[in-house]
Amino acid sequence: MQKTTYLPLLAVVSFTLSSIICEQVRAQSSQLNSAVPIVAHRGASKDAPENTIAAFMEAWKQGADAIEGDFHLTKDGEIVCVHDANIKHYTGKNLEVRNLTLKELKSYDFGKWHAPTFAGTVIPTLREVLAMIPEGKKIYIEVKSDASLVPIMLEHLKKSGLTPEQIVVISFHTEVIAAVEKARPELKTYWLTSFKKTAEGTQRPSTHHILSTLRKLKTDGVSTHYDGATATRVNDVQKAGFEYHVWTVDQIELAKRLYATGVQSITTNIPGKLRAGISPPPK
Repeated sequence: MQKTTYLPLLAVVSFTLSSIICEQVRAQSSQLNSAVPIVAHRGASKDAPENTIAAFMEAWKQGADAIEGDFHLTKDGEIVCVHDANIKHYTGKNLEVRNLTLKELKSYDFGKWHAPTFAGTVIPTLREVLAMIPEGKKIYIEVKSDASLVPIMLEHLKKSGLTPEQIVVISFHTEVIAAVEKARPELKTYWLTSFKKTAEGTQRPSTHHILSTLRKLKTDGVSTHYDGATATRVNDVQKAGFEYHVWTVDQIELAKRLYATGVQSITTNIPGKLRAGISPPPK
């Protein structure tokens, strides 16, 4: 009798709870999709040559919240926006950025490799990139050179007119993060790292190592390759008081899964498509 009496009631309660949970998940998903920033990896680099003004302008057109660019120091102490230390991939010339002056670098074509329509594109300087950050948007500056670049970069940032809230400095080099934190602690910095599998099947660096590094550097957070961004790791890092960001994601469903873990930004080569794929439909 008790089973006959209470099973329908339990079913109703179960259904009601399920409905509530589903509504909460949908609400959380909508909030994530509209609130988590999209960072354009080297600009909108699927549609324009990476790390060029054309790619950054395209990123803004596609609705990116921020752009990410890579920066090296030249022979004459200028800072230029380019990923590789050697420019062969872009220009066909087997030359190192550090051995070239800005004038020499500006003489090479950094666009034709991507598509003939971009022929004549020149390498931009940090100052030129900073000058095209709109109000309310951000730049993620990845320092590829060593910490000797930092004082020059900070001087350019001071003169740029950008607010500290618009600037994020990221690097795999711990000495770069430490130098920025010491000189300009009000600027956001994130330590970059990726993961490798050990023979035992675990990932390195461990969460413990990540947290130890973040505390030592006094940085604001970590930005990792997406394959290590598990819900547990993201939660552990955030519970310790740090931010968790991921790169580089071009798959819509993967981005949705990552957003569900609570990551605080995602870097992508396709900001427009990613935005369209994860945004909730208009009411």
